[in-house]
Amino acid sequence: MSEEKSLNFLEEIVEDNLAKGTVTEIHTRFPPEPNGYLHIGHAKSICLNFGLADKYGGKTNLRFDDTNPVTEDTEYVDSIKEDVKWLGFNWEEEHYASDYFVQLYEFALAMIGKGLAYVDDLSAEEIAAIKGTPTEPGKASPFRNRSIDENLSLFSEMKAGKYNDGEKVLRAKIDLASPNMHMRDPIMYRIKKVSHHRTGDAWCIYPMYDFAHGQSDSIEQISHSICTLEFEVHKPLYNWYIEQLGTFPSKQFEFARLNLTYTVMSKRKLLQLVQEKLVDGWDDPRMPTISGLRRRGYTPESIRNFCDKIGVQRRENIIDMGLLEFCIREDLNATAQRRMVVLDPIKLIITNYPQGKTEVLKGENNPEEENHGGYRDLPFSNELWIEADDFLEEAPKKWFRLAPGMKVRLKSAYIVQCTGYTKNEAGKVTEVHCEYIPESKSGEDSSGVSVKGTIHWISTDKSESAEVRLYDRLFKVENPSSEDEDFKTFINPNSLEIITSAKVEPALKDAKPGDRFQFIRKGYFTLDSMLSKEGKLVFNRTVGLKDAWAKEQKG
Repeated sequence: MSEEKSLNFLEEIVEDNLAKGTVTEIHTRFPPEPNGYLHIGHAKSICLNFGLADKYGGKTNLRFDDTNPVTEDTEYVDSIKEDVKWLGFNWEEEHYASDYFVQLYEFALAMIGKGLAYVDDLSAEEIAAIKGTPTEPGKASPFRNRSIDENLSLFSEMKAGKYNDGEKVLRAKIDLASPNMHMRDPIMYRIKKVSHHRTGDAWCIYPMYDFAHGQSDSIEQISHSICTLEFEVHKPLYNWYIEQLGTFPSKQFEFARLNLTYTVMSKRKLLQLVQEKLVDGWDDPRMPTISGLRRRGYTPESIRNFCDKIGVQRRENIIDMGLLEFCIREDLNATAQRRMVVLDPIKLIITNYPQGKTEVLKGENNPEEENHGGYRDLPFSNELWIEADDFLEEAPKKWFRLAPGMKVRLKSAYIVQCTGYTKNEAGKVTEVHCEYIPESKSGEDSSGVSVKGTIHWISTDKSESAEVRLYDRLFKVENPSSEDEDFKTFINPNSLEIITSAKVEPALKDAKPGDRFQFIRKGYFTLDSMLSKEGKLVFNRTVGLKDAWAKEQKG
């Protein structure tokens, strides 16, 4: 009997809230800013918010925090919705912070009317200069004590477009001596004369995150507003706005964000990689974006399983990329169809097999599935493609593949013995000659011959050509963001190897974008959704067969 999984600290909070009746329904939200593509760190937040609501019979909203028109775009909105759905989640309601621009403006007027907000003419640099330090109080702006009427008039003029960007801001009037810097008269509104992706030119003033976020939560009656730990210092301000406005008392809770080795999780840095063409877009299979992982062949199940395994903590830590690779490998081992692909082909000629004869053998689709997942046809003839590195002219000790005089089994076929080889003028082996043992057919072997090695192959006359992209980790150091140098200097120059001369078995001819396979002895691969087209097969390596992470766990 499996041991019941213990509750994480957020589940304990929710159960306590429900038991005490402080909330009657769990209502969470996932609130991305549409200024980039979602990455694996967002997947953790998605799984947490939707999973918490699902577990306790609640609901989750998808809300776009679109308060900065300079960096936001509908392209990002569309990609975010696609990613959330692909991960397997459905939101209750779809909202945008821009839905609330009128209401937020009215909230700001109410704050001014209470004497809790004022229009400041100081520039951003001047405000920063008088804000003080964590141990020294800030200084009051010379505009802090403007009258309510003057502030209402100036704020109305800001909205009407009378002033240019940076000329004026609206600030909350709180406590310039607070040890929490976020409470020292934070900016509520700034002027940005930029078209918004949804509201166009209707607005030229936009609310700051701290003002918009908490009030949006409150408007939607979010019971548990779950943020990453960097927002913990924002919580007093979050609560202060709600208290002053008397709106629905949403509560904020924080958890540790996901940090993953051998990658960067900053949208700013990911955008740099895209803009400087160091990767081929947001969905480059080397990127930690959800779209990149999807294109690389990751499954929604593997990512949800990864998020479940890392759990929910209050303490920041770095998760080994090996765990994510373990999760996709575990998933694909159980579900991926097996296929034979030769990446560096040389010809193997079976001299005693009838020339011109084609025999149809059977290959199991997946040994992990019931009845081996069914069987596929494997055409067999006297001329086959094999991997160049499966043959050596001189065999070292413990070499169990082909070399003169050595025997090996051809996967799902016969045992062959090497009788010789042919080289070209450059001294490169181009053909390997063998004889087969007719009685050694897989599943019917009566030869009595035993061999230690098995290699894969493809009949030359039935093979298809393909491009195979061998993706590796994008960075060559565990934590590229923590180093003193520019993170881009740690990009792995070998993160992509493109093989254009691969040969694949005929069963792969009908592969569809997103189909996932185990290439026998090579790893797990998927048909690329962007580069593949009629007459051109392009496969991406998802992950290799070697499971270093699992070995480390055993010890």
